[in-house]
Amino acid sequence: MKTFEFAYGQGKKTFSLEEERIIKEVRTEPFDPIKDLKAAIHDVLYHPVALPSIDQIVRPGQKVAFICNDLTRVANSFEFMPILLDEMNKLGVKDEDMHILFSLGTHRAMTHEEMIRAVGENVASRVRMYNSISTQTEDFRYFGTTSRGTPVWINKHICDVDHVILTGSIVHHYFSGYGGGRKAILPGCAAMETVRVNHSFMLQPEAAIGRMDGNPCYEDQVEGVKLFAKGRSLFLFNAVLNAHHQILKVFAGDVFKAHREACKFVDKVYGCEIPELADIVVASCGGYPKDINVYQMQKTMDNAVCAVKQDGAVILFAECVEGSGSQVLEETCKRLGSPDAIRAELEKNFQIGANKAFAVTRLMKKAKFYLVSSLDRKMAREMLFEGAFDTFEEALAAAEVKIGRNGKVILMPEGSLTVPRLEEK
Repeated sequence: MKTFEFAYGQGKKTFSLEEERIIKEVRTEPFDPIKDLKAAIHDVLYHPVALPSIDQIVRPGQKVAFICNDLTRVANSFEFMPILLDEMNKLGVKDEDMHILFSLGTHRAMTHEEMIRAVGENVASRVRMYNSISTQTEDFRYFGTTSRGTPVWINKHICDVDHVILTGSIVHHYFSGYGGGRKAILPGCAAMETVRVNHSFMLQPEAAIGRMDGNPCYEDQVEGVKLFAKGRSLFLFNAVLNAHHQILKVFAGDVFKAHREACKFVDKVYGCEIPELADIVVASCGGYPKDINVYQMQKTMDNAVCAVKQDGAVILFAECVEGSGSQVLEETCKRLGSPDAIRAELEKNFQIGANKAFAVTRLMKKAKFYLVSSLDRKMAREMLFEGAFDTFEEALAAAEVKIGRNGKVILMPEGSLTVPRLEEK
């Protein structure tokens, strides 16, 4: 037997497995973290991708808006934001002429305390901070409609400034290809209707993890951001982190071109070859905040499915201290009761929240999911999981009733980050 320790909420869960059953332990590639973050940031600001040096873009007395991730996406904004503000000061931009807009997308508003935690006390004490709340329609301005029919409504707090600096981190995204880049604005700082129409394209098969070209969600987001960007100065600053929340590399420059460069590195860090698919995948989301609720947990589900056989099982460590994360997600699963029924309703009337029900349950057509979680047991069943359990041993026993004993196992301790793919023979 071999013992493993997987992240769970703010702590760890320990379990043991027969070593001969394990095909592979899937992990991120062990790149060294940045040792001198200030120097690395200075380098990319003054040697950006496809844009002039930052000192040729930003002028004294100008106004700058930063877009920052909310707490559901780990970006380490508290590490890089003080450095970015100090650099703006050196370029002649005063603290009172800068502010931060948190890109919530359709997530809940952050409290002031959460904002401080996200960017650090130094930054929070220096600049104004706002939430982009998608349902507050008076906060959004219209910039036209994309060729796919998405009305582009963008938050006013990034409209009346000289420069918008998009910050955040990049990981694979289950239907937009990759996070980061343009997503800071759309869906991050977009109105609910903008997000709703854009996300409706996730029903198309081309909307896939790790895909940009031909992906309708990604291409629609790019087109929407370009409509907003006409006559505006946008500058990207994105970080790539490892599973320990350490910054491995930073990228800056043109919103689209710098993002594509960063995505090549993301594939190297998070992509992982496996020799075969497993009967059982055991995965952790990576702990808080990635397992804060089912809404966030779903990203790990998508990655785990890449490593499991048809009709196999996934055992997922996910505390879900905030439950489902969406009443609409809960209600849709409970009311419709099957992946096919959920998809059929979305095709007729696509709604945010209900789309997450599709994202979660469509994966159940390939594998059965067993949660090691604090999620309410009745809720877990109503959301079409095989069940929620206190321990790995209970979850494994339940899984083996359905798929048989002694199946081969792939372990994914960094499940929200790693994207397994079969080795080419």
